[in-house]
Amino acid sequence: MFLSDSAVFQAVIDWLGHGLLNFRWWEVVIYTLITTHLTIAGTTIFLHRAQAHRSLDLHAIPSHFFRLWLWLATGMVTREWVAIHRKHHAKCETEEDPHSPQTRGIDTVLWRGAELYRAEAKNNETIAKFSHGVPNDWIERNLYSRFSWQGVGIMLLINVALFGGLGLTVWAVQMLWIPFWAAGVINGLGHFWGYRNFEAQDASTNLSPWGLIIGGEELHNNHHTYPTSAKFSVKKYEFDIGWVYISLMQKIGWAKVKKVAPRLQLGDVKAVADEKTLEAVIANRYEVMARYARGVRRACKEELASLKAKQADVSSLRAAKRWMHRDAEKVPAAVQPHLAQARQAHPVLDQMVTMREELRQLWLNTSHSREQLTADLQAWCHRAEASGIAALRDFSIRLRAARA
Repeated sequence: MFLSDSAVFQAVIDWLGHGLLNFRWWEVVIYTLITTHLTIAGTTIFLHRAQAHRSLDLHAIPSHFFRLWLWLATGMVTREWVAIHRKHHAKCETEEDPHSPQTRGIDTVLWRGAELYRAEAKNNETIAKFSHGVPNDWIERNLYSRFSWQGVGIMLLINVALFGGLGLTVWAVQMLWIPFWAAGVINGLGHFWGYRNFEAQDASTNLSPWGLIIGGEELHNNHHTYPTSAKFSVKKYEFDIGWVYISLMQKIGWAKVKKVAPRLQLGDVKAVADEKTLEAVIANRYEVMARYARGVRRACKEELASLKAKQADVSSLRAAKRWMHRDAEKVPAAVQPHLAQARQAHPVLDQMVTMREELRQLWLNTSHSREQLTADLQAWCHRAEASGIAALRDFSIRLRAARA
C-alpha cells in the first residue's frame, strides 16, 4: 500500500519538527549536555593527559572510544592537537606560543582561539617536532587523520535524524563547545585572569574550583606547575572531574596513572636544615614559594592597616603588593617604581622580598655543590629566624620540618 503525496509530505514535516525520537526540549538539552561533556572528557583525559603529557596510560577500550568520539564530535586530529599543546608548554608566553594572550592579546585568543589553532595546525615544523608518540595505526592513518571533517559530518546526520531541524542547533553547540571553552576560555582567560596557587614561570591561572563544565582544565595554573601530573586539583576546595573519571577507570583496570603532583611532607622540626631538607625544598619548590607568598601577602596587609591607621598614603603599596611575591623578571616595568618605593618605605617587606630571592637561588645555583647549597639553606634559616619578622621566623621553622 502506497502513501499519498500529502501523507509523505506530512511525514517529512513531522520528522523535521520532531525527528525520530520525538524528544521534548528539555530532553534534547540533556542529550546536548551529555554529548558535550563526553567531548570535554575525551579532550582532557585522552588528548591532554594521556597523549600530550603521558601522565597516564589508557586501556584500549577507553582509548579507542575517545578517539572515535572526538573524530565525530570535533574533527580534531590527535597529532595536531598534541603537537600544538606541547609547543604551547615549550614556548609559553613567547612570540612562538601558538595562543598566548600575553603576546597576542586576550581578545584575540578568547574570540579567535580556534583560528589560531587551525593556523598552527598547518605548520608542518610544529607537527613534526612535537607530535612524537601519538597513535599511528591503520585507523588513524586511513580514517581519523585522512578524513577528519567527515566525522563531524556524520555527527550532523545523526543529530538531524534524531531531532529533525533542531538537530542543526544541537550540532552547532557541539561544534562550538571545544573552540569556545578550550581554545578561547582556557587558552585565553587561563593565562590572563584568575588565582594562582603556584609561582609558575608563565602567567597561567586557575579560573575556578569547579570542574563540571570543562573537566578540570580550568585548574590551569596547577597544570602548568606540574604538567605531567594526571591530577589537576591540589587544594581541598578544587574539584577535578577528569581525575574522578581517571580514578574510576583505574579501579577497573582501564587506566594506569604514571605521575601526580608532589606534596610537601612535614615531619618533626629539625634543629638544623640538612641535605634531606634541601632535597625536599627543591623538589617542592613551587609549593614552598606559594607558602612564602602567603607570608608576604599577610605582611603587606599588616603594613597597609598600619598606614591606614596613621591616615598615610597607601597608593604605592597598593600598586606594588600583588607583585611583592613575584620573581623580579616578571614585574611589569610600570610597577617597578611603586615596588621600589614600597620596599624603601617598608623595611619588613624589603627584607622579605630580598630573602625570597635568596631562597630561590637554592635551585637556580646549579653550579653549587649539595654541601654548599645545604650550608646556604642553613644560613638562610638562621637569618630568617633572627630577623624579628614573625612571618619569616614561622616560615623557616616549618621549612626545617620539610622531609623528602
